Amino acid sequence: MDEHLAFIEEQVDRHHEWFSKSLPMIASENVISPLARERLLSDFGDRYAEGLPGERYYQGNVFVDEVERRVVTLAEKLFRCRLADVRPISGTVANLAVYYALLEPGDIMTSVALSHGAHISSAKFGAAGMRGVNNVNYPFDVDRMNLDVDGTARLIRQVRPKVAAFGQSVFLFPTPLKELRDAFQETGCRVWYDGAHVMGLIAGGQFQDPLREGADVITGSTHKTLPGPQHGILLSDSGDEKFVKRLMKGVFPGVVSNHHLHAMAALGVTLAEHLEFGRDYAAQVVRNAKALGQALHERGFKVLAEKHGFTESHALAMDVSALGGGAQVSLAFEKANIITNKNLLPWDTSSLRPSGVRVGTQELTRLGMREAQMQEVAGLMARVAIKKEDPPRVAKDVAGLRRDFNTVHYCFHPGVPAHARLRLFR
Repeated sequence: MDEHLAFIEEQVDRHHEWFSKSLPMIASENVISPLARERLLSDFGDRYAEGLPGERYYQGNVFVDEVERRVVTLAEKLFRCRLADVRPISGTVANLAVYYALLEPGDIMTSVALSHGAHISSAKFGAAGMRGVNNVNYPFDVDRMNLDVDGTARLIRQVRPKVAAFGQSVFLFPTPLKELRDAFQETGCRVWYDGAHVMGLIAGGQFQDPLREGADVITGSTHKTLPGPQHGILLSDSGDEKFVKRLMKGVFPGVVSNHHLHAMAALGVTLAEHLEFGRDYAAQVVRNAKALGQALHERGFKVLAEKHGFTESHALAMDVSALGGGAQVSLAFEKANIITNKNLLPWDTSSLRPSGVRVGTQELTRLGMREAQMQEVAGLMARVAIKKEDPPRVAKDVAGLRRDFNTVHYCFHPGVPAHARLRLFR
């Protein structure tokens, strides 16, 4: 075999082996089901489909069109909306579609600040800056790790944005959309909710219901708390036909050409599974996050929003500045096969040397872990960051915990075919 092919195969195999013995706790990741993974390997991944089903610019989409129609129907049912566009190839691409559809260069958009947990696509150096948007940030309540409601309402009334955008990458608590509805209505702004991190919780009825609370459009990725392929989605329940057409035009021809048909098909499997298992899964994700937050707090970690229950989502944020800082602690965790990420906290100024670490429970939950295992996870993390034990030594116990949790849960597992009994990474 060519040395380059052998090298790539070896590195991928080593990655699989490593992660099968690790605790994957990046809040923006998850694992898809065996049946969804099969769709990623289909011939759909070799084909092109521009436009909408029945209105393609290429031939050969007879069956692709049928699948896409079904995926749209599943998404509309799951999220209880009139528009589901499943063509964005990522959450950021879905965000770009909204910028393209609703904002012109120089228009004012209000949003969460990056240091308060926002995604880089709303930053000046991200997609917002590429569109030339005049971005104004909301005031933030650090104690509650959420927007300052009164201050945000005043800001919206003062600057009168064309679009009021919400959503975070450190998304601990529901956005106070209902409390801000009067400000939205007085200014006539469009309300955009980036639900990338919490799509599965929304669909599972465990977080909030943005489309019923004032949002005109939701964008998101499909591989975080919604445990699907790396893809994107755009949702709206608006009855304004012109508005809906603008959104769809923002997707195509705005920012998408071909839309990764294999991932779209895998998303369909995920949506069907979430309709069946999503409520139980989302509820357990949140229970695990709360249990982990409490367990980390009891072991000496400074978990943010302690007075407010730490979180209402899958995610937790910890201030580890007294333990060496986010970069050092997350690297030590990695050496113990505990996979997290350093993260900006509201008072930080450097993304390279932040004081925070962000963790999520959505993948551990997907692998079958519950509240009892969160106690064990917190203990392992404390051994690394607080007791300063040798990380490779802790890694052996991480592997021991993980040994019984390598099968994907909350998904369809047909009983007879061998492929349906595949264990993760095997």
